Amino acid sequence: MFTRTFSTIASALLLASFAMAVPQFVPGAAGSCNVGDLQCCDQVQTPDSESLTGIFGALGISADNLSGLVGVTCTPITGIGAGSGSSCQANPVCCDDNSFGGAVSLGCVPVNLSL
Repeated sequence: MFTRTFSTIASALLLASFAMAVPQFVPGAAGSCNVGDLQCCDQVQTPDSESLTGIFGALGISADNLSGLVGVTCTPITGIGAGSGSSCQANPVCCDDNSFGGAVSLGCVPVNLSL
């Protein structure tokens, strides 16, 4: 009985911690999500992708300590449902670091805009 109860509690805690880590769009906060800024990227790749080597070299980025995905050729998504710039036909992501002029965005996680 104790083992079953412990297993149920452990499963509930694991599920709750996973739910908090999932990126979500923040309604009413144009261009925001709970882990960074909403971006629409032509491509999303892992930091160790060989195709990013040249871009990283040109921008002085080291892939050694990067976490999350890397968005390539990104534009901000603003005001969902508010017209221009509000939709993404490619890869909607939330990214921590968008300081490279749209060439790349770092620390990205996919987000579902249809929620």
